[in-house]
Amino acid sequence: MSATTIQGHLLPMQRSSAGTLAGLGTAVRFIMHRNWLRLTIWAAVLAVMIPVVYDSQQQAFPTQAARDAYSQVANTPAVAAMTGLPYAAGSLGGILVIKIWMTLAVALGFASIFLVTRNGRADEEAGRTELLRSAALGRHAYSVANYLVAGTLSVVTGLLISLLCLSLALPTSGSWVMGASIAGIGIAFVGISAICNQLATTSRGANSLGVAIIALFYFLRAGADLQATSTTPSALSWYSPIGWAQNMRSFGENNWLPLLALLGLAVLGCMLALRLESRRDLGAGILAERKGPATSSRFISHPLGLVLRLQRSSLIGWLVGAVIAGLFFGGVAKAMTAVLDPSNPFAKSFVGSGHSMLDGVMGIFVLFNGLLAGAFAIQCLAAARSEEESGRLETQLAGSLSRFNWLGAHVLVAALGSVVMLLLGGYLTGVSSQGAATGGSMMAASFAYWPAVLLVLGVLLFLQGFAPRLSTGLTWIIYGLSLMAAMFGGLFSLSDDVIKLTPFGAVPRLPAEDFVLLPIIVLSIIAVLLAISGFWRFRARDLMPE
Repeated sequence: MSATTIQGHLLPMQRSSAGTLAGLGTAVRFIMHRNWLRLTIWAAVLAVMIPVVYDSQQQAFPTQAARDAYSQVANTPAVAAMTGLPYAAGSLGGILVIKIWMTLAVALGFASIFLVTRNGRADEEAGRTELLRSAALGRHAYSVANYLVAGTLSVVTGLLISLLCLSLALPTSGSWVMGASIAGIGIAFVGISAICNQLATTSRGANSLGVAIIALFYFLRAGADLQATSTTPSALSWYSPIGWAQNMRSFGENNWLPLLALLGLAVLGCMLALRLESRRDLGAGILAERKGPATSSRFISHPLGLVLRLQRSSLIGWLVGAVIAGLFFGGVAKAMTAVLDPSNPFAKSFVGSGHSMLDGVMGIFVLFNGLLAGAFAIQCLAAARSEEESGRLETQLAGSLSRFNWLGAHVLVAALGSVVMLLLGGYLTGVSSQGAATGGSMMAASFAYWPAVLLVLGVLLFLQGFAPRLSTGLTWIIYGLSLMAAMFGGLFSLSDDVIKLTPFGAVPRLPAEDFVLLPIIVLSIIAVLLAISGFWRFRARDLMPE
């Protein structure tokens, strides 16, 4: 019997007509082997946020009186739109839901979309699916394995979240519903992403369609909560799977019924996707690609114009996120100051070097703006590695385009896009703060984080030059560690010296702390050196498609 080898896996040759699910177990093992690190990081990072946030809120709201005061602050349109209705804001479990539920649920939805696309539409683009089907796999085996692995990520993440809630002595019923509701979102978006992968022709199109659907469902849920009567959302929430999961109300009513709707959506979505897969040609999408002009415009023919065209959806999405975050941060700044006790350790971490509590809260919000800009910059520059992985870069470099100009265009979009986010988010934080700060002062405070963002870009550039296959994952790990140190270093008993060694921790937290120029200069120099090294190595090394 002959065999085919794919990334270390020996697949016995057999006719795929033996059954549409032939080789399902082999496909599951293959996908797990390719994605085990990615799956582990997603599950661990999302789950570990539970004890981190819970510890911070215990420090911030140590008494029932403090929690009751917070429940009044949380009962505002800004909080309802961003994180959901505060139906149990006077309890530790309810505060945990307000603080982290929406973040974890939406993040797991993104994880499902990206994972399904990576092992679905992206593999069709690369030709891997065709090769696998010619060997050991039936027509639908690889797709079903993809759905099973992505669904397992959601189940494991939800289980870890529930177990961590139980370890914190939170109510048993609420803990299980908390994990189940978040897992339900991830599972539901497996079905939605499965359909997107059948509709779109490219992995970029499938991801863009999935992200757009998440945004649509998020805003439908936000609109329902803004139209709520007391803590009862409007009927609009039932048009959004995010609203279904939110209506499970962990640490409140603990309603399990919406989970059935989420699971049903996932099953129906996967079944429809398999039906569509059986009706289309391999490599094609149900939605035919729109024909472009016969000749490109001068704007698109330039490498910078092409990057802007490819990244336009991402740019718009991140800028909208910066606008929403800036308005939200400014809107709740004074209210947050009113409920924080300056004598407890958590509150002291806001104050910094001794300025007022209000300045401390504004400093934290400016840090959030910096972290958002950093995440955008990584995601934007990581697209360059995706172009190389897909093999499209080789075609682009076959003409007169140099490697330096190609990579430089991606860096320029990431760098300038991040500074626009910082300035816009900072300005809106100031103007919406009801006199707590000015737009100009918050713009300047946010701009101070640009060297930290550039340092993260420098790290990614360096790794793309010297370790391209590991570059994106390692950069996200470094970013996550810096985020944890900058945000929660004091709660983890990290010394100031250790916190200052991280990119975002090194930046003076304005207006809570006095401005110091030296860290800004050091961060900028390191960023430049890393970038130069990365450019030099990228120009010299071989291209490395996945």
